[in-house]
Amino acid sequence: MPPASDRIQAYGLYACTIFVSAFLLFQVQPVMARMILPWFGGSAAVWTTCMLFFQITLLLGYLYAHWTTERFPPGTQARIHAGVLAASLLLLPVIPSIAWKPAGPENPTFRILCLLAATVGLPYFMLSTSGPLVQAWYVRRRGAVPYRLYALSNIGSMLALLSYPVLVEPHLAARAQAQVWSGAYVLFVALTLALALRRQEAARPLPGPAAAPAPSGRTRAAWMALPACASALLLAVTNHMTQNVAAIPFLWVLPLSLYLVSFIVCFDRESWYRRWLFIPLLTASLGAMAWSMLDFENISIKPLILLFSAGLFFACMVCHGELVRLKPHPRHLTSFYLMISLGGALGGLLVGLAAPCLLNGEYELPAILGASALLAAALPLRTRLPWPLKGAGAAAAVGIIVTLAAGVRATVHDTRLRVRNFYGSLRVEDSGEGPDAVRRLLHGAIDHGEQYLAPGRSRQVTTYYGTHSGVGLAIRHFRLPGQRMGFIGLGAGTLAGYGRKGDSYRFYEINPLVERIARTEFQYLRESEAAVAVALGDARLSLEREAPQHFSLLAVDAFSGDSIPVHLLTREAFQLYFRHLEPDGILAVHISNRYLDLQPVVEQAARALGKETLTVESARDDEQDVFEATWVLVAGRPGLLAEAAFKAAGVQPESTNSVRAWTDDYSNLFQVLK
Repeated sequence: MPPASDRIQAYGLYACTIFVSAFLLFQVQPVMARMILPWFGGSAAVWTTCMLFFQITLLLGYLYAHWTTERFPPGTQARIHAGVLAASLLLLPVIPSIAWKPAGPENPTFRILCLLAATVGLPYFMLSTSGPLVQAWYVRRRGAVPYRLYALSNIGSMLALLSYPVLVEPHLAARAQAQVWSGAYVLFVALTLALALRRQEAARPLPGPAAAPAPSGRTRAAWMALPACASALLLAVTNHMTQNVAAIPFLWVLPLSLYLVSFIVCFDRESWYRRWLFIPLLTASLGAMAWSMLDFENISIKPLILLFSAGLFFACMVCHGELVRLKPHPRHLTSFYLMISLGGALGGLLVGLAAPCLLNGEYELPAILGASALLAAALPLRTRLPWPLKGAGAAAAVGIIVTLAAGVRATVHDTRLRVRNFYGSLRVEDSGEGPDAVRRLLHGAIDHGEQYLAPGRSRQVTTYYGTHSGVGLAIRHFRLPGQRMGFIGLGAGTLAGYGRKGDSYRFYEINPLVERIARTEFQYLRESEAAVAVALGDARLSLEREAPQHFSLLAVDAFSGDSIPVHLLTREAFQLYFRHLEPDGILAVHISNRYLDLQPVVEQAARALGKETLTVESARDDEQDVFEATWVLVAGRPGLLAEAAFKAAGVQPESTNSVRAWTDDYSNLFQVLK
């Protein structure tokens, strides 16, 4: 037997390799998503698509580990692995080429997947192989059960995620993040090669089939189904939060970290998972989540994040706790991990690819919550609990499913049109009667425009764009005919109602479904007296390609649900906007938001360019179907906003340095949470 010091040193090398690989595996996910997010409109679906890619690549890595372990002798496997590791170094540094930027409004899912494959595919694949492969090497060499190494790998993954929004993103530019990661990947390759050399030595034989019978088909199905449920819920909850708040790393990292914590706790020690504790907690949290989806608009951001995070964690604890109860003999280790990764990939495919293609609304989250409720009701049936308690669990599951069904029915009822694509789900609804009848466009729970249906009122400007709103004041400031005006975000086309003969209105809209709805379901674009054009694609990319447009006014009103595309509020974005504005033009930024106070962000961006700002808050007017709205006006020349019409309506901002100016490499939504 080797001396204790040698055994400790050998274990340390295995543990260090697994930790580094897991850290890099999950650190690169927000790094890559952060770099490409502005290229694809800042949509929450960018992160979901990235997650789908990483889950599929993880599955391929686990498949490679299982196949090479079962197929090749130790020396041959080590040489194959060393060769592929060396080839992966050719892709460094993992910085995406600008050639991958989209050129039009087509669905970007395939482009994102190809971009990630070309940029980070092989390095991520090699990192994916390390967990099961290195643990299998450890088993064959040391003859010990390695499940604590699996918990260690999840600790590395969680630390990578938690460190990103706190330590990495605020202090390193996006390009620097990729370069530092690439350097750390070289360290990982060196560690793995050191283990591969040891792998060529004689390995300890494992027990034969008689000592380790193959798991049944039912057990293998459970290995796949339990992680599939957890993975699908992870993506559905993440998509729900990012679409209705903001597509930012924190809201990507938090759910994924909780998902990993459940892995760590369950695989570190089986006794940490207790059915009597976690199944009731899951049932209670599912009920609260179902209720919140009925009353989503009246709940503030922090309770919502807490509620959905807790529900996700309890669901993952149940799924992964039950998975640990079914873990096999170490001989079947790579097969076990392969089925886990297959389940995770299937969950990702369900939410990230199948749901947007097959469903016209976001029904996957209620469906997965309902499936989780059934799981919570079914598991106690296998225990010795009294039948009244088992019946209570079943009744709770029925109540949750009924509540979820009521929530879905409420969104479907009276819906005139419901469509969905990469950028989310849109629906058109009619309400009211006679002269007060209106048609509205909604994305999630957020109203993106309304129009009176009565012929005499169809050109009346409503919602956030009334005549006393900031954008209304700015438009009316330019009274001379023949004005060129630009609008980032189309919605129902409400702002076209201000158009006059000789004016030119140019809208920038990333979602082709929005343009189709604005032209077919609403009248603003058709009835406007201005010449109206719609440029499809991300506004920043479109403006970067265009010659200066000489706009008198450029209004930024781009929302995805209630989510803010951060790349439209950075200093670089403002520089681009003023390149397209006349010297005495006005930039109007819509900052009405339930969750975020964006006024300091706009003010800091304006201050960085030496521009003056004015905040205009307009009141609600139910008779005219006008909402409360907050706009920040940024003047192209000094003194413009001191004119009487603006001065009477707006409020000069107080000087503040509490919020650092956002750039394409830096943003911090923690500082602007309401």
